[in-house]
Amino acid sequence: MSEENKDLGDKAKDSLKGAKGKAKDLGKKAEKAFEETKESAKDFAKEGKEAAKDFESEAKKTADEFAEGLKGAGGENKKLLAGLLALLLGYLGIHKFILGYTKEGIIQIVASVVTCGIAGIIPFIEGIIYLTKTDEDFYNTYQVGRKPWF
Repeated sequence: MSEENKDLGDKAKDSLKGAKGKAKDLGKKAEKAFEETKESAKDFAKEGKEAAKDFESEAKKTADEFAEGLKGAGGENKKLLAGLLALLLGYLGIHKFILGYTKEGIIQIVASVVTCGIAGIIPFIEGIIYLTKTDEDFYNTYQVGRKPWF
């Protein structure tokens, strides 16, 4: 029996050595997989940061374009409003008040009353001029330059 115990002991030692070898191999594979995963995570984080920077710059660009569009729309709306009011209700001088020309608006009302509406031709011509000017030219002439007549 001692021989059998010896054989069993040798088999157990061999099995233990085999198990240790397999455990080392599995440990190395696990370590390798961990390192690969770690590198993948670093690459993913780097790509995420780059994507966030790209998104930030695109968002800023879009916001700037939107703000510019709002500025342009405001000037265009004032031009359109003043032009249409000059054509339709110009004898009342409302378009002058819209543009901030209070004195000229009062003069237009008085002139229309005194001439029985004949002075309404002046705002009609102004309305045509307002609507045919470019947005930038209208803004520079009548809102920044403060040109009261024609």
